[in-house]
Amino acid sequence: MEKPIISLAPWFDTPAGSYVRAWEQARLDELTADIFGYNAVQIGLPCMDSLAANRMPNKWQTDSALFTLPQSDSLQRVVLSHDFAELPFATQSLDLVVLPHVLEFANEPHQILREVERVLIPEGQVIVCGFNPISMWGVRQGVGRITGSHFLPLHGEFISVPRLKDWLKLLNMEVNRGHFGCYKPPFLTTKWLQRFAFLEKAGDRWWPYLGALYMVQAIKRVKGMRLVGPALQRRTKRMSAGVPATNRMRVQIEVESE
Repeated sequence: MEKPIISLAPWFDTPAGSYVRAWEQARLDELTADIFGYNAVQIGLPCMDSLAANRMPNKWQTDSALFTLPQSDSLQRVVLSHDFAELPFATQSLDLVVLPHVLEFANEPHQILREVERVLIPEGQVIVCGFNPISMWGVRQGVGRITGSHFLPLHGEFISVPRLKDWLKLLNMEVNRGHFGCYKPPFLTTKWLQRFAFLEKAGDRWWPYLGALYMVQAIKRVKGMRLVGPALQRRTKRMSAGVPATNRMRVQIEVESE
């Protein structure tokens, strides 16, 4: 049974949560807008619309229970999934999978990634959103576990970017892009968050890896794939343009006879 990721949904309504949600929505819109294909899926956290800017004809959201989704121009269908570690999609059937904070609240994050690798087509893409443990927010969460005054939902376990990259590498998922963001301190009120707005540009320039959030985009690579279609045809034409071995021998004999 999954840890209660549902606890993250009401947290997004707090000032700090709204700050995080705005950054994530902007980055997701930027990343997914130019990913093409036919089928895209967002796993978990239905209060977010991570596929709003994507233009694929078929888009779904999966969750462990049915929730009322916010109004959106992105037409999505909800697929109920009892366990994220067993996705209800055929092998190699999806072009894009988005995981907003799912791995942090999963009992078996490795298995979820294995399922994502299974359902993705070759060259399909996955985008993972997570809280950065190497940040002020990560330190604040660690202190909260000791004092009992946690800042973020207590059940989540932050996963570092190097650790996530290692997991993806084992599944032949090549990291394509990465983003860090949200450099304001972990304040609870809008007033104090606004006072430290200057840290956004400074953090992005001087200490980018210390952002409270990260977003990692990876591509599924399949070894031993052969070129097909136009690329193979062009390669065949270039190879056939060479001089046959018999012709080269004939030219050499004529030169020597002269």
